[in-house]
Amino acid sequence: MQAFNSTNKKERIVAVLPEIGGDAALETVTKSFNTSTGALKEASFKALTNWKDYSASKSLYEICKTSTGEYKQNAFTSFVRMIRNAGLPDDQKLLQFRKIMPFASSNDDKNNVISSVGNLKTFLSLVYLEQFLDEKELSEATSRAIMKIAMPSNDENNGFYGDVVRRILTKAETALTGEDSQYDKINMKKYLAEMPKGEGFIPMFNGKNLDGWQGMIAGGNPVAIAKLSEKERAKAQEAANKKMVENWSVKDGNIVFSGKGDNLVSGKKYKDFEMIVDWLITKEGDSGIYLRGTPQVQIWDTSRVDVGAQVGSGGLYNNNSDNVRDPLKVADNPVNEWNTFRITMIGAYVTVYLNGELVVDNVKMDNYWDRSIPIFESGTIELQAHGNQLLFRDIYVHEINTKQIGLTDSEISEGFESLFNGKNLDGWQGNKTDYFAQNGEMVVNPERGGHGNIFTEKEYSDFNFRFDFQLTPGANNGLGIRAPLEGDAAYVGMELQILDNTAAIYANLEQYQYHGSVYGVIPAKRGFLNPVGEWNSEEVIVKGSKVKVILNGTVIVDGDIAEASKNGTLDHKDHPGLLREKGYIGFLGHGSELKFRNLRIKDLSK
Repeated sequence: MQAFNSTNKKERIVAVLPEIGGDAALETVTKSFNTSTGALKEASFKALTNWKDYSASKSLYEICKTSTGEYKQNAFTSFVRMIRNAGLPDDQKLLQFRKIMPFASSNDDKNNVISSVGNLKTFLSLVYLEQFLDEKELSEATSRAIMKIAMPSNDENNGFYGDVVRRILTKAETALTGEDSQYDKINMKKYLAEMPKGEGFIPMFNGKNLDGWQGMIAGGNPVAIAKLSEKERAKAQEAANKKMVENWSVKDGNIVFSGKGDNLVSGKKYKDFEMIVDWLITKEGDSGIYLRGTPQVQIWDTSRVDVGAQVGSGGLYNNNSDNVRDPLKVADNPVNEWNTFRITMIGAYVTVYLNGELVVDNVKMDNYWDRSIPIFESGTIELQAHGNQLLFRDIYVHEINTKQIGLTDSEISEGFESLFNGKNLDGWQGNKTDYFAQNGEMVVNPERGGHGNIFTEKEYSDFNFRFDFQLTPGANNGLGIRAPLEGDAAYVGMELQILDNTAAIYANLEQYQYHGSVYGVIPAKRGFLNPVGEWNSEEVIVKGSKVKVILNGTVIVDGDIAEASKNGTLDHKDHPGLLREKGYIGFLGHGSELKFRNLRIKDLSK
């Protein structure tokens, strides 16, 4: 950037730099504010507050830290506005709002931040806001912000649930006042009454002490620890706990590691779970989160290029070449600033979001302790100590019962089980190339190069199977039932059509070939599919020789395969599969793209 020749010229140039943007322009304006006086300083400050993107928020934050009076006040307000309007993930926005809150000069400033946090649909946003309910001048804005976060919006099923949410929302409802509060209170009470059951996220750290945590037994190898006698294990744990309190402590609501000692280990073991944790490392830092007692989701100072840290935190550091090790992108905040992990582990597969950015996408985790065997089915969660000071806060875990994913409370009580966990194809066999998990959906993409159908790992006889599906124009698939793994399921088992009935290419099909039909045997009623591109819900009830298909609430098939085929099938072909008493349930690919979700089943043969 060329040097300025006169004060007036400098002011004019500074004024246009927000429109130009970029690192060089921002550095020039920031330096001008820090080194100038009078009109030029004012012009530089105004330029920072008018910056077109949130990149100037760092400079405004430093002004809040070092300035007083109007500079501090206006920098604070501009920082909050920039973050609120920025295209950042909600996790990152919350971190930024929490960072600026200590510099609030008034209750108006605090309410500004609180209202802005109310736009963030994250669990930690609720947790953060709870503290302000006890302050009279802040409780109204806080109550409304909590209501906005916790309850569903725009008729979408995106509300929060669980014991912590119930406590916070109940407290917010009590604190709510104002002219329109009565209607809001009614809505909040209604949501509390209808809130899904379950613990939801529960705290692993109480913010006061290390209850629920223990020291790591020397070596930390779960295989070796399991071989110890009960007496040996108790003695080793006692020694580890003594060492723990020398190196781990709680200060200002944070777990603090001194830089010496071993890992901090959860007292409880976990199977499938979702975890939220905030972490902060210091310069040269190196740490991680052990999952099921196994290293690790990596945390480190990205400037440590000598050890490859430039790839960023969040990766599965100890994976070998067979499974992905590095994160998808660098999403770390600078050293000495807080970061947020959201970690999901289902089966052997791990997904990690860092500051709201996806950095590990359903990657299989190696068993570091013995790569010849799969990762342990359950184990502890550990905060890794690696020679540098570090901090953790707001540690929450939600245990996941994969058999209940996608089920309503009534379905759980009725005995339904989930057949798809939304993260991977555990519990399925066959074509796992064209069929894959993405965004909680089972996606079918025949161009991926796979072959064949996909089937459940278990066989079923009589059952109630429910699922949602989304068709693309001209889509053709099928639901195989009581099918073997080999052969054409439409004949060696039974196939229920999954088809875009509206496509012109299917205008002249036989009646037994349209959607929902038992292929070649029992035709389905037509006209009850939702428009292509919208989701459909289907229920298939099979009991003995009777088959019922309910599409979007309408029965489109209610027949008896024995009765329908006693004088031969409609397609005049052999269907030996009609005599099968049990078999696999599967989706039968016919070269079309489409999606499935919420796959659940009740075994009626029990």
